Amino acid sequence: MERRGVSSRMIRSIGYDESISTLEIEFNTGAVWNYHDFPLTTWYEFDGAESHGKFFHSFIKKNYRESQVG
Repeated sequence: MERRGVSSRMIRSIGYDESISTLEIEFNTGAVWNYHDFPLTTWYEFDGAESHGKFFHSFIKKNYRESQVG
């Protein structure tokens, strides 16, 4: 999945695959996680968030099925 870099203390890059409704996050630790059944509208909100880390903790973490891919 193609990702783009973001300015964040905890997140290095983010990407979204609309065909499978999956968000992919590469953390600054190098770990890559997918978040499944992720709505497109929430992707737009996350992509435009002032703080990607705060958005992640408030709206993504523990709210979507996740799998580590790297």
